[in-house]
Amino acid sequence: MALVGSVLVAGQAEATGKHHGGLKPVITGLDSPRGVATHGGKIIYSVGDGSVYEAWANGKKIRKLGQVPGGFAPAIDTDKWGNTYALTGAGGEPGAPPMPGGATLYKLRPGKSPLAIADIGKYQLTHPDPYNVDGAAEETNPFGVAALKDGTVLVADAAGNDLLRVWPNGYIKTVAKLKPRVVPVPPGLPATDPEGNPTDLPPAGTPIPSEAVATSVTVGSDGYWYVGELRGFPATPGKSQIWRIKPGSYGAVCDPVKPHKGNCQRYADGYTSIVDLAGGPRGTLAVVQLARESWFKWELGGSSIGSLIIQWPGKWHKAGPRKELARGKLTLPAGTAISKSGRIYVSSPIFGPGAVYRVW
Repeated sequence: MALVGSVLVAGQAEATGKHHGGLKPVITGLDSPRGVATHGGKIIYSVGDGSVYEAWANGKKIRKLGQVPGGFAPAIDTDKWGNTYALTGAGGEPGAPPMPGGATLYKLRPGKSPLAIADIGKYQLTHPDPYNVDGAAEETNPFGVAALKDGTVLVADAAGNDLLRVWPNGYIKTVAKLKPRVVPVPPGLPATDPEGNPTDLPPAGTPIPSEAVATSVTVGSDGYWYVGELRGFPATPGKSQIWRIKPGSYGAVCDPVKPHKGNCQRYADGYTSIVDLAGGPRGTLAVVQLARESWFKWELGGSSIGSLIIQWPGKWHKAGPRKELARGKLTLPAGTAISKSGRIYVSSPIFGPGAVYRVW
């Protein structure tokens, strides 16, 4: 996975405030911003060199919380006590061993060195993906993080295609594994990439297995754990799912063939290239799609326009209506957060000069 290897109704409106689709820059001049979290009146965010900062909501007072290795902005989340966690990916080339300091969950302590909590890469070496389609079954690329109220932390592994739970002492257990999905090869993909190399794609419409690529995790207002998929090669649009996992589960299986059985059940379908989720009030979720046309089509020279979508709950624990915010205004958006007051923040773009924006 080139991306995740190198990077990777009035009543309804009240649930997250009244959003008209505009973007207000809150923190500007950032290099490759990605992770976004909120705590009290502060915004926490990460940038491309591995640094993590907290800023007051007006963006005028900023403090550095720490810097982690990896050469790519880490996923971050802040717990109810104000502790911020940073999760590094594998770094380097896809399939290669994690770089030093990569595939690790850190706790940030202002004025002190980041504290390594757990080595995700080491854990995955002995917990390979039983449904692996491409690359090594032990491959790892932690990409999403969510802090729980009991002091443990959830980690979504985009290469391991699973959700893990990490304790403060570094103990790890597998919460759920996401199975591949058979998808049709999308039409309109070029025969060669921007460098002229053949893409070796089967004919459009050919059904092939595609890995889940678990990029994101959040806790909903109902207490359930939600996991979002990027969707592996060939990144067919509309085939990324959001899974709803019963809290406290271990060894659950998220199965697109049997999506409504067990402790992991499909909550929403029809998304494309999800890279982040955020839980909001009244059951809402903010969903970030890296590129509307899919991450693969973007890498082949397609549009870099992504999207931020508000997903409302429906009946019977399934998703209801959804609405895109700031339509057409986000280039390769990366992270999102919803404050307790319902304000939505989003970072963009994941590569190059960018900012953290508030949606209004």
